[in-house]
Amino acid sequence: MGSVALFPGSFDPFTSGHLNILTRALTIFDEVVVAVGINQAKKGFFTMEQREDIIRQATKDLKGVKIISYECLTVDICRQLGIRHIVRGVRNMTDFDNEQAVADANRHLAPEIDTIIIPTAQEYSHISSSAVRDVVSHKGDLSQFIPEWVKLPEVK
Repeated sequence: MGSVALFPGSFDPFTSGHLNILTRALTIFDEVVVAVGINQAKKGFFTMEQREDIIRQATKDLKGVKIISYECLTVDICRQLGIRHIVRGVRNMTDFDNEQAVADANRHLAPEIDTIIIPTAQEYSHISSSAVRDVVSHKGDLSQFIPEWVKLPEVK
């Protein structure tokens, strides 16, 4: 079996920045499991099924990508799947500080699981899912935020 990593997030929606982190993670790992989770601190904009479909569209040409959903602790899904690495992306130092805190907590919960933090490429550092949701809500141009071949569902 090759090396496998978990790329968890709410992915509401999956953006060009997420795709950048995923493609770079695939240069390190043979397989990356994109794990769509529920963030209790956020109200979902897209349904779980819509988010999974968006990720399928965005990753249609990538080998080594598996998409799942989960509702438990990230370290618990890693243990269930036998995965020992978590991949996270960061855009700036605020993201890094937050991800470092989560990585530290995960290390206390599951010392056998490591977090790999990948900084996003500079051209994607302005992209956040919340910015995309705002553009979607106002029916703006999404071309610089999501892969061009991805079609987002209609939002009412």
